[in-house]
Amino acid sequence: MKNIRNLTAIVTVFVLVLSLLTIASADSAFRTLDEIKSSGTIRIGVFSDKNPFGYVDEYGEYQGYDVFFARRIGEDLGVTVEFVSTEAANRVEYLETGKVDIILANFTVTPERAEKVDFALPYMNVALGVVSPDSRVISDLSELTAEDQVIVISGTTAEDYLIKNNPEIKLQKYDTYANAKNALENGNAAAWANDNTEVIAYALQNEGYTVGIPSLGSQDTIAPAVTKGNETLLNWINDEIKALASEQFFHKDYEATLVDTYGLDYEESLVLEGGGLTE
Repeated sequence: MKNIRNLTAIVTVFVLVLSLLTIASADSAFRTLDEIKSSGTIRIGVFSDKNPFGYVDEYGEYQGYDVFFARRIGEDLGVTVEFVSTEAANRVEYLETGKVDIILANFTVTPERAEKVDFALPYMNVALGVVSPDSRVISDLSELTAEDQVIVISGTTAEDYLIKNNPEIKLQKYDTYANAKNALENGNAAAWANDNTEVIAYALQNEGYTVGIPSLGSQDTIAPAVTKGNETLLNWINDEIKALASEQFFHKDYEATLVDTYGLDYEESLVLEGGGLTE
């Protein structure tokens, strides 16, 4: 009997230790600023198929507006950037599970997302837009019939907006931008709703398509995101964004990565320096 009691006590202690380790592991899903510096590497989640914001070029190298910023973060932190390809629907999950330290993947700031991640200061303005074929340009959502479908990317603000404000519209949901573009080009839907920066770029790069609705819903911002509670990294990013305003970094980023797509006409309306705190 005594042996049984001893064994029970040992098992109980083991379960308690395991529980504490599990809790500690959950609490340390993120790496602090000092831990990132000590490791010599920072993991940044970016898109790999969303040209010109985050994509992989013909040489297998990450390029784009968000990637340009990510490289500067690595440079100023004195660490190597490890790019992690993400899809829109995975951005929150990758932060919550510690797969990445920062998300820089055209992440629109919303109250719902801010409950799950911590957003740093914004670096770009954005709204929703709708692109459709020239053969039938959709200039207002009311022009869609009951048979029409609209393409969206799962996990994006476009999906959320249409579900909330236009539940009558049938949605075709895709996980990747490549599949969404293919669906539009194959005539599978009447239109594609996404960030206006994305649909404008698509129409400029692909003949036969028009952004009939350049601004849908509210005007929002794009910002870096970190795991909820990672204050040291969040504070560093905020200080970095404010400091970069002195050299007009994001204007330089635009001119290095976006000007070939948008020209100079969109620069002042899209670029946000210093988190909007400075002019």
